[in-house]
Amino acid sequence: MALLTHPFEPVFDARSRVLILGTFPSPRSRAAGFYYGNPQNVFWKTLAEVLGETEPEADIAARKEFLLRNHVAVWDVLRSCEIDGADDNSIRNHAPNLFRPLLAASEIRAVFTTGKKATELFNALAAGEAGMAAAYLPSTSPANRARQRAPEYFEMWRAVRAALD
Repeated sequence: MALLTHPFEPVFDARSRVLILGTFPSPRSRAAGFYYGNPQNVFWKTLAEVLGETEPEADIAARKEFLLRNHVAVWDVLRSCEIDGADDNSIRNHAPNLFRPLLAASEIRAVFTTGKKATELFNALAAGEAGMAAAYLPSTSPANRARQRAPEYFEMWRAVRAALD
């Protein structure tokens, strides 16, 4: 397995108030050139629903505009790692991103992580540097499809909206 380096810059601006982090871009996202690029992933649909918005078109410009208009920043926990496909449990030789510069250049006061592995990695490797821990959100990946139908899935995701208010 080769060491992969994160291919995207974080999406944020000075008015961002919430940061949502995945673990590392999946092969489909890397091929699409943007976060949550797998059409089977329900990140964009979920975020739009909890914000009371229409899901953005599946192009990078529309999705960036959607995030920034709603004061949501998106990035990933890891700057580099070895990973087998999109399997977070296969991650090895990882290094976290540095979050303090992003937090200092924005109004971010809450960090959310999508999935157990992202939460575990952020809180173990980056929370100290960032000066805050991350709150867990259920994964939006296709592998989590059964849980996404449970009522508590959206209840947990509504914490993003609450953090923005």
